[in-house]
Amino acid sequence: MTVERISRIVFVLTLLALTCGCTELQDVQIQNQTQRQRISELDSNLQSSRLKSGQLQRKLDTIDAVHKAEADALQQKVVALEDDVAKKKALISVMQTRLVYGGAAIPVELSAALEDIAQREPMVGYDPNHGIVKFESDLLFEKGSDVVAPAALGAISSLCKVLNSNEGKKFDVVVAGHTDDMRIGRAETREKHPTNWHLSGHRAISVLELMERNKISPKRMSIRGFGQHRPVAPNKPNKKGNPQNRRVEIYVVPKGL
Repeated sequence: MTVERISRIVFVLTLLALTCGCTELQDVQIQNQTQRQRISELDSNLQSSRLKSGQLQRKLDTIDAVHKAEADALQQKVVALEDDVAKKKALISVMQTRLVYGGAAIPVELSAALEDIAQREPMVGYDPNHGIVKFESDLLFEKGSDVVAPAALGAISSLCKVLNSNEGKKFDVVVAGHTDDMRIGRAETREKHPTNWHLSGHRAISVLELMERNKISPKRMSIRGFGQHRPVAPNKPNKKGNPQNRRVEIYVVPKGL
């Protein structure tokens, strides 16, 4: 083999090696370029997803804020409505009381005179909002009795003078007896007052009769007996009663009620 022929063979082999190497390099470069494009697309998609996620989060935050504000507003409305309901219930209660017992406004002069009696007499209380004069039964009567105690005669006499004044004569009176829930224990008491209902009614009658003796016209008076059924304070457990519930109330009401 000549040198020239060998040189040609070496050249051809070198050229083939270079051609193969370039082809592999080109393939790698193409793969890298494809990967870069894919990475760029994924990064673009990632940024777009992040943008959308941020937008959605801001919308969600806005919705939560709006809902919280709406919830707070609704809660405030509920509180306001509950307060309004409580006020209306209290007003209805007052109006019902006035409906039952007349409810006409007590003139200033008459109210002041009744207030003066309440201040002077320890056993007497006065509610100017409802026109109610209250006597404590423990001071007005002996236990289980419907006989008015001598100590109460002066207070009742003073009340009758006010009710017979020019302003007082414009009104009638309702005498209402109340007891606590203590049972009537003594047999002799039960013969006369079988139940607390009887006792409360009999006590109201005794006060009415005493007021009649003090010149209050029978036409202006009536009585009610509620027994233990309208307490103003809780009774003690096991029917132990409560002195606050033993009382006689005199309601100043419009004529003819």
